[in-house]
Amino acid sequence: MNLAFTELDFIKPELGADYTGQGTHFAVFSAHAEKIELCLFSEDGREETARMPLPKREGDVWSGYIEGIGPGALYGYRAHGPYDPHKGHRFNPNKLLLDPYAKQVAGELIWDDALFGYTIGSPDGDLSFDERDSAPFMVKGVVQDPAFDWAGEEAIRRPWTETVIYEAHVRGMTMTHPAVPDELRGTFLGMASDPIIEHLVKLGVSAIELMPVQYFLDDRYLIERNLRNYWGYQTLGFFAPHKRYLRGDRITEFKTMVKRFHAVGIEVLMDVVYNHTAEGSERGPTLSFRGLDNFSYYRQSPDKPRHTYDTTGTGNTLNVAHPLVLRMVLDSLRYWVGVMHIDGFRFDLASTLGREYMEFDREGGFFDAIRQDPILAGVKLIAEPWDVGQGGYQLGGFPPPFREWNDQFRDDVRRFWRGDAGMVPVLAERLVGSPVQFRHSDRAATSSINLVSAHDGFTLMDTVSYGEKHNEANGEENRDGHSDNHSDNMGAEGPTDNAEVNEARRRRRAAMVATLMVSQGVPMVLGGDELGNSQRGNNNAYCQDNEIGWLDWPGADEGFLDFCRKLIAFRKQSPVLRQERFLDGEPDENGRVEIAWYKADGTPMDEDAWHTGELRLICAYICRTGQDEASPVGEIVVVLNAGEGCEIVLPHANGTKHWLRVLDTAAEEPFDMRASADRESIPAQSLVAYVPQEG
Repeated sequence: MNLAFTELDFIKPELGADYTGQGTHFAVFSAHAEKIELCLFSEDGREETARMPLPKREGDVWSGYIEGIGPGALYGYRAHGPYDPHKGHRFNPNKLLLDPYAKQVAGELIWDDALFGYTIGSPDGDLSFDERDSAPFMVKGVVQDPAFDWAGEEAIRRPWTETVIYEAHVRGMTMTHPAVPDELRGTFLGMASDPIIEHLVKLGVSAIELMPVQYFLDDRYLIERNLRNYWGYQTLGFFAPHKRYLRGDRITEFKTMVKRFHAVGIEVLMDVVYNHTAEGSERGPTLSFRGLDNFSYYRQSPDKPRHTYDTTGTGNTLNVAHPLVLRMVLDSLRYWVGVMHIDGFRFDLASTLGREYMEFDREGGFFDAIRQDPILAGVKLIAEPWDVGQGGYQLGGFPPPFREWNDQFRDDVRRFWRGDAGMVPVLAERLVGSPVQFRHSDRAATSSINLVSAHDGFTLMDTVSYGEKHNEANGEENRDGHSDNHSDNMGAEGPTDNAEVNEARRRRRAAMVATLMVSQGVPMVLGGDELGNSQRGNNNAYCQDNEIGWLDWPGADEGFLDFCRKLIAFRKQSPVLRQERFLDGEPDENGRVEIAWYKADGTPMDEDAWHTGELRLICAYICRTGQDEASPVGEIVVVLNAGEGCEIVLPHANGTKHWLRVLDTAAEEPFDMRASADRESIPAQSLVAYVPQEG
């Protein structure tokens, strides 16, 4: 084929490789390059068949159009410019670069010293210049046709008050399920297979939050230890589904998964990593952004631009304060919503995205850009409200419409049920949506994403089975991972045949997940917790793409699974537990309160009771009111007892005197409903709930 750039008779503002139907328009950003070459490759990616300088530069966008190039074509870039590390410039045209906008990635990255812009082993370190061609070891971008049959599929946009999130890993969810076909395990199609969808529908979750599925790398040091990046927090391609999760070579498999989830009413959220990339520090490889324009794409040390400025703990920080880098992030988000039909995002280390230069700013450019965007402002947005930089912990500091992962909910619930002293006041805050953190700036009571476990840390089962982390399999001598997990092995470290210990563990797990489901805010369940899944005490299984990281479907605790199904159904049937507004403890004009706290004797909590460190029981009355109605339209009493069995007097709040016991987490049949007496027996280590008795 005789290839040549030609002029388009219309303007193509899009970046990336955009197929027009007759050819492909290529466009890439670089502010400091002197020349950028488009490289085309054979179908197998081994032979470079053409190398052509992009002919047009407008501002900092380089572009060109080639007729006859269409879907399936493999390509990459080479960037010419200054190699001056002391000024933050690391151009090296010997290095093939992945298009930041590549919609699909072909091939497998093979770790080799040629992937680095400097010569590894040189006495000059990263100041040296490597002349080897990296193309034989490098992945390539693939031109895409965006067409897909979305007929019958519509966005769900479920209210936050009706949302229950399920955090899951594509491989972890599917690798050991006996009913998932072998050829689909570990893939998007396996995730959307009938057995997985049936499980999620029966469980009752409304949204699945996928751990990173954008194209990421296996770190070189992990490959050298026969491990690999399981979690996926080393993104290199912000527009491309991860190749490992494709059964074949078509990204339509991802769209098929989304369409199948939507068909059963489940939203699909993505865990996205826009705070850093897989290229690491200045001593990392030159694979894409570093070679295209290191100074623009990454934050550099203010005093020594040779070095990257790291607020993420990964070696680099993406410079979203730069308008074209911010545009790339927004274009990526819009692509996943508009083309892939994603329903929302969880932003990893989101405090980094809010840094205007160095300081966190809740009114910064990233947040402003999203809030004014008509596409992005309407999807679910969740922040992980911290990073490792100075002032990085920002729980409660994000602007609407962002929701936030609430690690304080996790820690306080674990500590309360472990029996720690002085936990009653803080647990009360968690039950009503953490108002100290979130009741400001007209934020909703759904601002808190409540969790008792997540991918990072102990699973729910391990929280009650291990007193210490056991990360030896990671090869870091158990130094990695958090050391304080607020866990308790209940008398035996790890699995045991002791029936009393196992029963105590069951009770505490039930109490913790019940606390999650009766609290105001948005609950998130870690995939596998409903099965009693364990990671053998590993609280940092980021590199365990094996039985440690995968869900143990054959060993599922069916009794606990049934309990979780009924518990989620109970929450769905109880609007009083999932209110939009923060609750008011002061009487209204009708003398009615929305939230009230009681001691075991039925009298209201007073200052002395709140400050009693030995107190292990709390009783909450919660009501839901209709507009302008004098009487409640929904009421519940929740008793949480982390101590010994005891008796309590049920409160007579808002005139309600007669109650039905509808939940007892310590009972053999937790949801057996029965009429309650004024004085009720509350088992040890239990959450008990009551609703009004009619008539």
